Amino acid sequence: MIRFGIVGTGRISDWVLQGAIQDPRFQAVAVCSRKADTAAAFISSHPQVFGPDAKVFTSIEAMAACPEVDAIYIGTPNTTHCPYTLAAIAAGKHVLCEKPLGCNLDEVERMVGAARAKGVLLMEAMISTLNPFFRALKEEAGKIGPIRGYETFYCQRSSKLDNFRKGIIAPAFDPRLGGGALEDLGIYTVYTMLSILGEPAGVRAEQLFEPTPYGPIDVEGHATLAYPGFNAEMTYSKMRDAKVPTTVTGAEGSLSVDEIHICAQDKLEKNPYFYEFEEFIGVLESGRRESAVNSHALALAVRRVMDSIHRQV
Repeated sequence: MIRFGIVGTGRISDWVLQGAIQDPRFQAVAVCSRKADTAAAFISSHPQVFGPDAKVFTSIEAMAACPEVDAIYIGTPNTTHCPYTLAAIAAGKHVLCEKPLGCNLDEVERMVGAARAKGVLLMEAMISTLNPFFRALKEEAGKIGPIRGYETFYCQRSSKLDNFRKGIIAPAFDPRLGGGALEDLGIYTVYTMLSILGEPAGVRAEQLFEPTPYGPIDVEGHATLAYPGFNAEMTYSKMRDAKVPTTVTGAEGSLSVDEIHICAQDKLEKNPYFYEFEEFIGVLESGRRESAVNSHALALAVRRVMDSIHRQV
C-alpha cells in the first residue's frame, strides 16, 4: 500500500479519488486544507476512501513531516503547485502534482531539479497521456506513414462562465492564481500533441481575453506548432462547446480520438483518473523515480511551448 496525503478539498480532489480507490495499492490517510474543519468535512464526505484514523493538516509542511504519509497528491490552485511540491520534496515525499506542474519554466525546472536531487518521484497528473485509448492512438500513429497533419481541440463552455461575467471569479478565471484557458484546458492539447510529435521547431499563437478586476484572463486560444513538413493546430476554449475529435493524418491514413482530455472514444473499464495512480504507484514499485510516459522531459517541453504562447499574446 502507498499511503497518500491529499492536499486540497476542491472538485478535482473529488474526481481523482474516484479513480484512485480503484487501485488496490492506494490508501488515503490524510487531508490538508487551510482550515481544519474543511479537511475534516472532506474526510467525512468520503467514507469509502478514508478510514477512521485519517489525519487532518492545515499546512503542507506538517503533512510532509508525517511519517505515515508516503506520497502527496496536490490538487490546489496553480500558483501553489511549485511551493507545495518543493515543501513535500524537501521532506522526502513523492509527489503527484496536478497540471500545470508549474506556472512557468523556472518553476518546473526547480521542481524537477529538487526531485532528482532528493531521489523522489515527481509526476504531473496529466490523465490524457495515460489513457488506454490515447496510448493506442500514439502507437497506431507510428503505422500510418510520415505524419502530414495534426489537429486537436478542447473547447468546453465553463460552468463558471456566467458567474465570471457577473464578477464572481473562480480560480480557473483568476490571473492571480495562474488561471486561464491555456492553463486549464489548452494544456491537454499541448501535452498530448508533444507526447506524439515531440517538441516543435516554432510556435505561433493568438488568444481572446476578457477583463477581471485583477487584469485580463485568456478565455480562448489557438496555436500553430511547426514541425518538419507540416503544421500542427490546437484550439481550446472555456467560452464554447465544440465536440471535435483530435485527428492525426499520415501519408497512408488518419486516426482520431474523441475528447482529447479523457479520450472518450468508448467506455473505459476504469475511471479515467485510475490510470494516473496506476502509473504513479507502478513507477514507485519499480524503484524508478520518473514516469516514462509523463516524464520530466515532456513536462519541461510542454511548459516551454505554453510559456511561448503566453509571451506572444
